[in-house]
Amino acid sequence: MLVLDSKQARHCAAALLLFTLTLGAKAQTLQDKAERLLQQMTVEEKIGQLTQYSGDWRATGPVTFKGNHEEGIRGGQIGAMLNVLGANSTRAYQQIAMQSRLKIPLLFGQDVIHGYKTTFPIPLAEAASFDLEAIERSARIAATEAAASGVHWTFAPMVDIARDPRWGRVMEGAGEDSWLGSKIAYARVKGFQGRQLGDTDAVMATVKHFAAYGAAAAGRDYNSVDMSERMLWETYLPPFKAALDAGAATFMNAFNDLNGIPASGSQYLQREILKGRWGFSGFVVSDWGSIGEMVPHGYAKDARGAALAAIKAGSDMDMESNAYRNHLGSLIADGLVPATLLDDAVRRILRKKFELGLFDDPYRFSDAKRELAMLNQPAHRQAARDMAAKSIVLLKNKPRILPLSASGKTIAFIGPLVKAVEDNLGAWSVKLPDVDYSKFIVSQWEGVKNRLGPGSKLLYAKGCDIEGERRDGFKEAVAAALQADVVVVSVGESAGMSGEAKSRARIGLPGVQEELIKALHATGKPIVVLINAGRPLIFNWTAEHAHAILYTWWLGSEAGNAIADVLFGAHNPSARLPISFPRAEGQIPIYYNHFNTGRPVSADTQDAFKSGYIDLQNSPQYPFGFGLSYSDFEYADLKQDRQKIAGQDKLTVSLKVSNTGRLAGDELVQLYLRDRVASVVRPVKELRGFRRIHLQPGQTRELSFVIDREQLSFFNERLQWAAEPGEFDLMIGASSADIRLRSSFELTE
Repeated sequence: MLVLDSKQARHCAAALLLFTLTLGAKAQTLQDKAERLLQQMTVEEKIGQLTQYSGDWRATGPVTFKGNHEEGIRGGQIGAMLNVLGANSTRAYQQIAMQSRLKIPLLFGQDVIHGYKTTFPIPLAEAASFDLEAIERSARIAATEAAASGVHWTFAPMVDIARDPRWGRVMEGAGEDSWLGSKIAYARVKGFQGRQLGDTDAVMATVKHFAAYGAAAAGRDYNSVDMSERMLWETYLPPFKAALDAGAATFMNAFNDLNGIPASGSQYLQREILKGRWGFSGFVVSDWGSIGEMVPHGYAKDARGAALAAIKAGSDMDMESNAYRNHLGSLIADGLVPATLLDDAVRRILRKKFELGLFDDPYRFSDAKRELAMLNQPAHRQAARDMAAKSIVLLKNKPRILPLSASGKTIAFIGPLVKAVEDNLGAWSVKLPDVDYSKFIVSQWEGVKNRLGPGSKLLYAKGCDIEGERRDGFKEAVAAALQADVVVVSVGESAGMSGEAKSRARIGLPGVQEELIKALHATGKPIVVLINAGRPLIFNWTAEHAHAILYTWWLGSEAGNAIADVLFGAHNPSARLPISFPRAEGQIPIYYNHFNTGRPVSADTQDAFKSGYIDLQNSPQYPFGFGLSYSDFEYADLKQDRQKIAGQDKLTVSLKVSNTGRLAGDELVQLYLRDRVASVVRPVKELRGFRRIHLQPGQTRELSFVIDREQLSFFNERLQWAAEPGEFDLMIGASSADIRLRSSFELTE
């Protein structure tokens, strides 16, 4: 513990005061600059700042404006663009903006979801790493590359809690747990925004989708959401608040209606909660066309009514619906929209443009030399490889056939994804037009082939396609398997089967892929299955019969190298599932932190008149927090420094973890709590801490967790955040279903 003498303490206090005053002065300066510019603007120019259109790159939604954007930019009628890629392209558009009357620079946004040129694992895969530093580093590198290409603003992170793997956009988030999701949301915002906005290696983060989009009914994209206020506050809002606390510059509203009100038109979400209770000073952008979509929702009669509802609700920028551009002027002229609402929205956007330094130098992010340097950094590829290896979850390894030996073995590498290239990027990858991805992406075949040592041989057969019923490749695949010492099968979804507008009613392995695995298993050879996907899949036969299973998600540019690192033991897997894997679609939604009910049933039995199924056990195929290692770990000697805590007391709990295996490895120790009795029913357990520790074979380490009142608090019936006196169960284990140590304590008044 660092102890300061009185002189040092005075210096620190003075420095802190100066820093605080400097930040305050900077904010006031930005406000003053925005205010002075605002006074010079016409209503049309103000509306222009609220208008965003897509550029020439691949559209990520239905394009609504077919005309020439150059005229609108030159006339001050467009304030932001998206899908404009490259320093030269952004510079060219910015030069047009500098021909407008007031020379207000454009903002350039882009869906930089999990990397720019260097593609990292999909966000759900990164969440499996439970490595907040690595996740922040991933976003930091993505921001560095994007900013060097002229991008000011990313439409990430998506922080929606998702408990339905049928929803295609589950791949964009952090899974089912609100506490973990909040930690990851904070890390991603910090990574994107770096030291401060205005630095040329930082981009504005956009926290999306506000709010509760991850609970879309039936897992169907763009669908309605209906939930209680307490569920909204306790489960779905915390990651948004964590992202705001990290300093997120912008928010994006959602496509869904929430309890009957489209999010784009929700004053409750945008004005009362976000800009009111939470004091958000940035701006809100609509999702693509979502303002205009209030018409088919049945909430607005026409686009004019949609514009009225959105501006009153607090949607500041209209992305691709034309509602503000075409109707806001007449709404103001008719007195239906106060000028103060328009000015508030414009002021918020102008402040961010000043904060980015765009008025000082509109081209400061559009530097072709810096772009060339930043997009070719070997360190970025190494970080992507490290992140990818940390994201791979070992689901099964019986008997211990992994890690494989790289020497003296014949390996049959079979499946439709063995030699796939761009599929490894997964959904929401940028794919720059001037990059040869066939050379930039490391395929699984290439990664494994490059790892093999002396005396090894690698055989290949495709076996089948990802989709379809053709089995004519089975014979070749079985023949290759019969020649091998071990068979590695790479199956799963294609990259285009998850992401936006990619919901699936059935989430089994597509086509005849599981039949291929059965045919290979019948050879009697050891079978290692790699499952590539953007969501949890159902593969019950494979789960039971395969000897080893690695869930590889979509791992990005370095997928092949990372998979080889894990297969051959250069990296001992340590990832854990951030979302539960169901046994059947009928279990969905399924999540670990459910309520107990008045007739609780154990996970794996079907008792009469209990909450369960008559044809399936309750438990998931793989629970939240689950993941294996090539090592074994034992937990022991649980201690706590007190039995009761009161007021601002803190409870410290310690334990010892030992590596009893043959290999060095990481163990992710997870802390869960349960409030036994409360004024509203509480979940059976809730994640409230985790610690990653690295242990050599035979090594034992002691670690500790600190529990305070905040970790015991929840939203009560009146939506007050409070902790209630009572008994709490404390559980520590290797997953939500593998609790190794238990104790209890009491919270008093």
